[in-house]
Amino acid sequence: MKAFKDRDPACASYSWALLYRKGYRSLQSYRIAHALWNQGRKVLALALQSRISEVFAVDIHPAARIGDGILLDHGTGLVIGETAVVGNCVSLMQGVTLGGTGKQIGDRHPKICQGALIGAGTTILGNIVVGDGAMIAAGSLVLKDVPPHRLEEKKGSDEVEAKASEEVDCGSMAVGNPARVVGYLEDEDPSLTMKHDARKDYFEHVAISSMDGRANGTFYCKKES
Repeated sequence: MKAFKDRDPACASYSWALLYRKGYRSLQSYRIAHALWNQGRKVLALALQSRISEVFAVDIHPAARIGDGILLDHGTGLVIGETAVVGNCVSLMQGVTLGGTGKQIGDRHPKICQGALIGAGTTILGNIVVGDGAMIAAGSLVLKDVPPHRLEEKKGSDEVEAKASEEVDCGSMAVGNPARVVGYLEDEDPSLTMKHDARKDYFEHVAISSMDGRANGTFYCKKES
């Protein structure tokens, strides 16, 4: 409940989360279904899952494993598959799908690590890993692993050359269809700050690379042999 109160500006109090935020209510209902599943009462767990989907438009398989400190913002259209794992302190926006590719059996769903932020309308498919502190931009299609946050050296400005370098946490930011890492966030846990902005220098690098690609034709056709 604290995750909803702290991270959702539309949630003014704990009572609002309990009474009006269907993301919170569907999450707690899933936890009951998950407990039933683990007790071997699978038919009852699946019946509860079906009812949760009808009432809240949130479809979470009762076998999925979801950690603590989770925010399901809005919740509408959220789908989490049977073998998916969501770590602690993850924020999931509306319309997110954690699904399989249709090609695998067994462990076939994504693993979302601690502190990740998954934007609205994102689709993540297959047994892949979204690393700690990663941010997936809205509308992305993720088919490959996204690296976790990293330590990056931050140097002093030219004006203050004597300033000692320091290391800062930078979380990966993935964007696009299919998604690729285009930048890094200067936050270890974007799920807590709910920030969606990447560092400017990385976007400039991507823009320059894109223009170079268009100029030499590598984005549009293969070179003739």
